[in-house]
Amino acid sequence: MTDAQFLAWLKSPRAIRMVLIEAQVNVGGNEVTRYIASRPYVTGPTEVPANTVYLPLASGGLAFTEQVSLTGEAGLSGGDIELGNADGKLDSWLGDVWRNRPIKAWAGDPRWPRADFRLVFDGIIADITSASRETLNLSLRDKLQRLDTPIAEAKLGGTTPNKDATLPIPFGECHNVAPLLTNPATLEYGFLGAVESTFEVRTNGKPIAVALNDQAGRFNLTTDPFSTTITASVQGDKGGGYAPRIAPLVQRIATAYGKASDRFTLADLDLANLAAFDAAHPQLVGLYVADRTNQAQAIQQLAASVGAQAIMSRTGQLRLVQIALPAAGVPVPIGPEKMRVGSLRVVQRLPVVAAVKIAFDRNYTVQASLTTSIPPAHADLYATEWLTETAVDAAVKARYRLTDDPPQIETCLKTNADARAEALRRLALNKVQRTIYEFDGEPEMMMLELGQPVLLRDDRFGLQSGVPGVVVLLSHQWLAGRVTVGVLV
Repeated sequence: MTDAQFLAWLKSPRAIRMVLIEAQVNVGGNEVTRYIASRPYVTGPTEVPANTVYLPLASGGLAFTEQVSLTGEAGLSGGDIELGNADGKLDSWLGDVWRNRPIKAWAGDPRWPRADFRLVFDGIIADITSASRETLNLSLRDKLQRLDTPIAEAKLGGTTPNKDATLPIPFGECHNVAPLLTNPATLEYGFLGAVESTFEVRTNGKPIAVALNDQAGRFNLTTDPFSTTITASVQGDKGGGYAPRIAPLVQRIATAYGKASDRFTLADLDLANLAAFDAAHPQLVGLYVADRTNQAQAIQQLAASVGAQAIMSRTGQLRLVQIALPAAGVPVPIGPEKMRVGSLRVVQRLPVVAAVKIAFDRNYTVQASLTTSIPPAHADLYATEWLTETAVDAAVKARYRLTDDPPQIETCLKTNADARAEALRRLALNKVQRTIYEFDGEPEMMMLELGQPVLLRDDRFGLQSGVPGVVVLLSHQWLAGRVTVGVLV
């Protein structure tokens, strides 16, 4: 079924809406799939899955809310499926293990063959609960839940004092990090895995000669430092090729780190989106992981460096979406004819800012009062954790009576030019009044995606001529054929 045909069905008054759900669950130690629907449905002998009965248990339609964070923090979208249990026949399901199991849902019409149903959700079961005596409820999360685990927990091992220490990982280009002492006897230091280059090693800020083994992610000092602080600048993890940019590092962290059983495959990535993002955002970045930072947090840190966010599409693919106005792409026109009557409302007016301060090129080992024979300017840099770039609009400052010394926004950016450009971009976005509107959309609005550009028009709120916006919230109720849409303009 084509997109156009599915859209026509969504808009049709003759549509009979239903959902098919396939949920994995552990029953008595065995992984099984339960087939659930909102209406009776049985597949034929040549369909996939063949001769399968979907039990008509879903009484409260697949409801799921997706949202782009406007502050850049990591977050998971969530939802719920309500199962009818008035007779108590499903009580035993509460004893099964549903947590962190995959679940998929398709929307369609009971008159359709199984292959025509459209995948509308691909995520994770958070758990099963019971909201009332008559129901069970499957709590849903998007697949980023799978990345809510430490990037790596590889210990050094052996018999040295650091045997229980976690090996650090440099992603991209990282400045003045503290590598792990891996072998005191040979004065060996290093990281987890091969690196592109360890290009400067220092003792108390002063460069020293070392023997490099970048293929092993190690180096050896040629003289004893006598217990001084050893730091290095490093171009990090080179698995699959060194690519110190946001999109390649996001892909690398999602597919090569964390629990092997929960890692993403290429099928879990929107590769076209990542390629387009990489082309638009070639900024040099660096992130040093020396603790139990989890995958989702690291990915969001990288994406937030350019005001973007990692999200999951409703079909379960990782995307990078930057909030920008006007948003990239051809806008979808949205007028009163695509909203339920009188449903457009103002939900939030964002604060106007007159200045943006971007922190970049992090010094991962702050060293105050260095006494070695290095220039005073270099010593000052080693005593400073972040370099910063601030963009200010004096007219906005005066008009709104705002400060020109805002809190700094910490990023993984490396260069002064990129930090300056990002400060100016964010200032241009936020120095004017921005408003989030919500409306209850007609069924065809269920096809919208987060980050999609729109042209919002209404006879209220100064929207008569249409105003460019970007979709920041979608709350679907697939059984009811309703969606709440949030638009930033």
